Amino acid sequence: MPMFEGLGERLDGIFKELKRRGKLNEADVDAAMREIKLALLEADVHYSVVKAFIKRVRERAVGAEVAKSLTPGQQIVKIVFEELIQTLGDAGRLDLSGNTPHVIMLVGLQGSGKTTTAAKLALHLRRENHKPLLVAADVYRPAAVDQLVALGRQLDIPVYQEGVASAPPTIAHNGLQAATRDNASVVIIDTAGRLQIDADMMGELDAIRDRVQPQEILLVADSMTGQEAVNIAQGFNEQVGLTGLILTKIDGDARGGAAISMREVTGVPIKFLGTSEKPDGLEVFHPDRLARRILGMGDVLGLIERAQDIEIEEEEALALEEKLRTASFTLEDYQKMMRQVKRLGPLSSVLEMVPGGGELLKQVSPEDLDRQLKQVEAIINSMTPQERRRPKVLNASRRKRIAAGSGTSVQEINQFIKQFQNAQRMMERLTKQGLPANIRGRFQ
Repeated sequence: MPMFEGLGERLDGIFKELKRRGKLNEADVDAAMREIKLALLEADVHYSVVKAFIKRVRERAVGAEVAKSLTPGQQIVKIVFEELIQTLGDAGRLDLSGNTPHVIMLVGLQGSGKTTTAAKLALHLRRENHKPLLVAADVYRPAAVDQLVALGRQLDIPVYQEGVASAPPTIAHNGLQAATRDNASVVIIDTAGRLQIDADMMGELDAIRDRVQPQEILLVADSMTGQEAVNIAQGFNEQVGLTGLILTKIDGDARGGAAISMREVTGVPIKFLGTSEKPDGLEVFHPDRLARRILGMGDVLGLIERAQDIEIEEEEALALEEKLRTASFTLEDYQKMMRQVKRLGPLSSVLEMVPGGGELLKQVSPEDLDRQLKQVEAIINSMTPQERRRPKVLNASRRKRIAAGSGTSVQEINQFIKQFQNAQRMMERLTKQGLPANIRGRFQ
């Protein structure tokens, strides 16, 4: 997650120093707390949040749970992890109780990504076995209605719209009636972007809320906005009473402090994270998983869920497991696996979810990783089916032909084959120890 890359690297350096020291005295703890405080402030975390966070961590770090620990540095990492989870709040859950259709109203500034988020949320809810209806109530932004209609058509999700002639409260009300007629279970209302200091436009939100009585009023906030995002959330919350936050552009390169600060400052829970521009680029917020990713611990559960979302078939995964166990894994299988990994998202984002993957990303840039992946793909694509299944047939003339076809050198072909053979041997050793058997358990 690039947004938290700088903060994660700073904290990682602090933790490594603590672990090297062995036993810690109060002065060591205070020095570490000053460094953590500075790292959080530089990451744009709100000062009041940093102050409360450091106070809680220090009280525990100088207490018995660290003093009596055999690994005090590791214990402090555990405390920081637990307090970060507390700061981030509870897991994201929508209130879809009561009679249907449930109404979700999206609000926020112009350009925060409400329209695309509305479509992403509808897709997410459909996967949760709901029947969503999108309502185009942004009559001010040019082509906003057309954009939502196009997204609905792309995802095969119905959109209620009246163009731009009707008043937004009327459109929202009529959309709710249409949802009732069509037996939709959830209505998602896309409202126009507005400043929280614009009294007339904020009054319009009040009117929409009063007409449709939404169960959820979610602020779509651009994480790239930084510290100002906290003030925006406070303004909308005071005016319309927010029930949750959706933070977009988490895959950006901002410092990320707003994401850590907003829940603590406003008291409004984070419910979703926008992780990419793709229709499925919306994740349910899990504070423990985000904390793990910030601290470089990975997010294996999130990676598994992402794999399930793109519908990697059980039979396909089990067949791969069998080939790994019997050391019959071929370049053809490797090619299939690479295609699956590409469907999970950019390789750098996948590695961030794997414990220790962040360390690899420090050594190799995301651009280099993508370049290497494309090179490997080109090499395998330049082989015949027989060569993919039986790499042992790759003699000098075949390797020369593959190099010409893939735009690489024979030396690079030799290096790749050697790496693949080493990976085969490593997989064989690991499977004999029974380590990858959990692939099967994922589907049980």
